[in-house]
This record gives sequence, C-alpha cells and structure tokens, in this order.
Amino acid sequence: MKRFAVILCGCGASDGSEIHEAVMTLLAIDRHKCHYSVFAPDENQYHVMNMFTKEEMPETRNMLVEAARIARGNVLSLSELDISQFDALILPGGFGAAKNLCTYAFDGANATVYPPIAKIVKAAHQKQLPIGALCIAPVILAKVLGKITITVGNDPDTIANVEQMGATHVNTQEGEVIADKANRIFTTPCYMLPATVADIADSADNLIRTILENL
Repeated sequence: MKRFAVILCGCGASDGSEIHEAVMTLLAIDRHKCHYSVFAPDENQYHVMNMFTKEEMPETRNMLVEAARIARGNVLSLSELDISQFDALILPGGFGAAKNLCTYAFDGANATVYPPIAKIVKAAHQKQLPIGALCIAPVILAKVLGKITITVGNDPDTIANVEQMGATHVNTQEGEVIADKANRIFTTPCYMLPATVADIADSADNLIRTILENL
C-alpha cells in the first residue's frame, strides 16, 4: 500500500487549506487503496477571514488545530513528518497555502517559503518522490525547485510570476494534470479556474491516479 503525506495549513479557502481540495484529495487516495497521513504546522495562521463577509476577523487560529477539522482529528504536527516513510507528497491549495506556507499572496515572485516546507519539498525531490500540488500550491514548488514544469491554470499574472521563479508553465483546463515526469512533479489547477465541486473531485482523482501510474 502506497503512503501519501498530505500537508494542510488550516481550514478554509481564504486563510487556510481549501476544504474541497483537501477532502477530495484524501478521498482519491483512499479510493485508490492507498494510505494517507495529514500534517500541518503547529503555528498560528497568518490571519483569520470571515468566509461569509470576506472580512478579516480579530482573532488567531492555529493551523494544526484548524486542519484537524478536515482530518477529523487525525493530524500530526509538520515537525513529525519524516518524508522517508512515504511514497509521495501532496500539497492541496487554498489561499492559505500562499499566506501560511509561503508569502506568495503578498510578495509574488519574490515570495519566501516557510522553511520547514522548503526543507520537506527539497528532501522529497532529492529522494525522487512524486510531489503533487493543487490550485495555487504549485507556486511553492516553483519557488523551492525552480526549473520544473507546472500548471496554475491560465491566469496571466500568476503564470508570469512562476516563470520569473524559473519554472515552465503549461496552460490547462479544469481536471487536467501536468506531469513533469523528469522532476516527479504533478500539478492540477482546481480553483485557479472556475470549477464545481465535481470538477475538484475529478482533478484530485486524476492527480492521484497520475502519480500512482508514475510510481
């Protein structure tokens, strides 16, 4: 049974991990008869957004505690992730990935990546483990690894930024997966494009299936 490490960063599209992308990824792993373990940083997220009003809220929330909402409590601190115990690494999207796991939401192409995330991505890459990323999360891989091929859909500004980071971009439609087989990088656009929850389910399943075909 193949083992997937899935990294979340809270709970919610605007300030943490995108819930549909996270849940559909876990579902796809399970349906492909594989095992997943969920990890998240045990630190406060950048800020808290009211998803109803789209306004910032005057409170703090811990990414590990919030990720436990998605994982039904079955989540571990990112500090406990030993990538050598896994066959693949997955980074779901959500704007929190661009705020908490890196600073792309604020700094664009000049973003920095949260050091523990950068270390894990580099370790997985060095071990030639497949790395999958959904939605905006591929920008993390572009910033850490540079000369890879990814997709973030077809948004011109985001494409310009990832190309400035050194990555090659391929425009995609909903559900498509870009497989950079040489670098073991697999990406899909999800909510970077207009999408339904069924589209997200298809995207996640296509991503996991493509990774398994290349293990």
